[in-house]
This record gives sequence, structure tokens and C-alpha cells, in this order.
Amino acid sequence: MSIKSLISFGLLVFVPISIAAEWLHWGEGAIFVTSALAIVPLAIWLSTATEEIAVVVGPSIGALLNAVFGNATELIIAVVALRAGLVDIVKASITGTIISNLLLAMGLSMLVGGIGRQEQTFKPVVARVNGSAMTLAVLAILLPTLAIATGGETPPSELGFSQFVAWILLAVYGLTLLFSLKTHRSLYDVGVTEHEHSGDRPNLLLWVGVLAAATLAVAYESEIFVGVVESVTEKVGLSPLFTGVILLPLLGGAAEYVTAVSVARKDNMDLSVSVALGSTLLVALFVAPLLVLIGPLFGHPLDLSFNLFELVAVVVAVAVSNLISIDGRSDWLEGCLLLAAYLILGAAFYFQSA
Repeated sequence: MSIKSLISFGLLVFVPISIAAEWLHWGEGAIFVTSALAIVPLAIWLSTATEEIAVVVGPSIGALLNAVFGNATELIIAVVALRAGLVDIVKASITGTIISNLLLAMGLSMLVGGIGRQEQTFKPVVARVNGSAMTLAVLAILLPTLAIATGGETPPSELGFSQFVAWILLAVYGLTLLFSLKTHRSLYDVGVTEHEHSGDRPNLLLWVGVLAAATLAVAYESEIFVGVVESVTEKVGLSPLFTGVILLPLLGGAAEYVTAVSVARKDNMDLSVSVALGSTLLVALFVAPLLVLIGPLFGHPLDLSFNLFELVAVVVAVAVSNLISIDGRSDWLEGCLLLAAYLILGAAFYFQSA
């Protein structure tokens, strides 16, 4: 049994345990740990269901489903946290997800995939296209930060500027879908599933049910987790900045990390790199602007102005990942370099907010 299967089945036991912890009032610490562990397998099942449905409905609609549901867990957690008024944690999770996808997910993939191999290769054009769009998206998201830092915006106009940028980013996301699903679809044919190799077709009704159940379960567990995350992290001395940048991306991105590492070990770096970069694009172009636009509906407006420390961290992550992936080659040492950069940034966020 694969590591992904072990995690997706083994950790499911924490779903009923977390529910019992909340109903029986076992304490905030127990609720925090059990609900966090419960989200991880549910995120993997949600991602797996999306992939299985994609096999049945075909490459075009399947790619669209993966584009929309690829980061459903992160989006659900962020929406629940935003509705609860945890604006600082939600904003930090946006930059944290970008950093963790580029450094942690890609670093682990290159390290695990490169062990025992001289080097691995992937299509540089995919990395180049995704890297260019990612750089543009990150700069667009963080432009309000520069406007605030230079004193050019007041709070009302700051939100208006962020909402304007949000609509632009959503439009750009639509263009990237058109590019990847229609005009340049051949560039994104980076891997096939076991079903496509064997000729088996998944049970569509079964996996639609799994997708619905996993989505509802993630939403419920997110409610439990968000209800205690602020008080628990404060008790152990963690700031909202560190919680959003480090802890939430680790939970929400568990499925992407497991998928990226597992396919990299099978020497399919094209798919591994596409998972990591595609997840980053989805957060930057879809999740972040959507949160900006729906924030006022919850009575908790969210803008795109981040502190300068987050700005520098994201720029470093984008620059390092682009430099390493632009040649279409990777090895275990480059994976270690990405992981080292992630650990340094993580430690910096911890001590900066201590």
C-alpha cells in the first residue's frame, strides 16, 4: 500500500475522534490536534475524487475540475476563517501557501525523486509559462502593499484598489484556463493515471459521492479547527502571522504535497512540477481574489496589503523556484536547497513574530 493510501485511510480515524472531542468537551488542545489531523486525509480524498472524476468526464472538463477543486481544502479553510473574523490569519495563509508550494512541495519532490537518480527532467516550457504567470500574479497581489508602504493609500481606497486587482486576477485566471485547456493544451499533457494505463473507468456516481462527502466533511472539520485555532496558538506563543504562513498551508496543501512527491518518486517530474506550480497559480489568481471579493459579505473586508516581511519572503520564494526550475532539470541537491530556503523563511517568521 502506498504512503498516500496509508495516510488517506489511516488518519480517517481522527474524523470521529475530533467530533467526539468537540461534543464531549475534551479541551481546546485535543480539538485542535484531532481536527487538524482529520483535515489531512479528507483533503487527500477530495483531491483523489476530483482526479477520478476527471478520468471519466474527459481531459478538458477534467482539467477544469482539477483547476477549480485543486485547492478546495485551502479555500474552505480560508472562507471559514474569514467568516470567523480571522482576517490576519487568512491573509497570512495566502502568502504561506505560495511559499510552501514553491519551496516545500517542489523541494520534497526534487529530493525524493532525485534519490538514486543522476537527475530528472521535465518540460521547461511548462515551468516557464507557469513561472511567468505566477510572477505576474504575485506582483499584482502585492502591489497594494507597496502602495500602503509609500503612503499612497488610505483604508477605503486600499480596499477599492484590492477589489479592482481581484477582478483583474480572476480575468487572468480565466485566460490561463483558456491557454491550458484550449489553445496550448498539448503543453499540459504531463501525465496519465493508472486507469488510463489499464483501461479501467472509475465509477462516476461513487466518486461524485466521495467528492461531496469529502467537501462537506472538510467544511465541518474546518469549523471545528477554526473555532479553537486562535486561542490554542496564542497559548503556545504562536502569532497569527506564523499560524497563517506555516500551519494552515501544511493542512490545506497536504493532498498536493503527497501527490507531487509520489509522482516525483515515480520519475514523473512533469506532473509533479505542474501540481506544485498549478496550485500556486490557483491560490494567487483565484483563491486570493475570491476572498477579497466575498470578505465584505461576511462583514470582514480583506485587502491585499501585506507586511513587507511577507513581501520579501514571497519574492524570494518565487525567485529561487524560478531559477531552479527554468532549465527543466532537477536533482536531490536542488530539492535540499529549496527545503533549506523554506526552513530559513519558516524560522524567520517564527522569530520575527515572537
